Amino acid sequence: QVQLVESGGGLVQPGGSLRLSCVVSGSIFSIAVMGWYRQAPGKERELVAEITRGDSTNYADSVKGRFTISRDNAKNTVYLQMNSLKAEDTAVYYCKAVRRWLMDAYWGKGTVVAVSA
Repeated sequence: QVQLVESGGGLVQPGGSLRLSCVVSGSIFSIAVMGWYRQAPGKERELVAEITRGDSTNYADSVKGRFTISRDNAKNTVYLQMNSLKAEDTAVYYCKAVRRWLMDAYWGKGTVVAVSA
């Protein structure tokens, strides 16, 4: 089974930055796709960014140019660097992993990002 542990959330002012981390149990090479999703109160969960085993990336239009997804294979960790944060970015951010071969999906418990003056 895959276990995901997110960290790095918190309160930040508009225009500020945060870096979220997601540590994956076992080898990150067992994972086909890693993604960051977010869910704000009253809204459905949406894709923020994803990265494949082959290092292809995809971003939501609302975060392009501001957010960057990356990984450190040696540390079995995926990151989401968030710059120029806006109030609209306020949400619970979740890490998602899709495992190779079985293609089953796993979710972290989430970390809260609050952007407010």
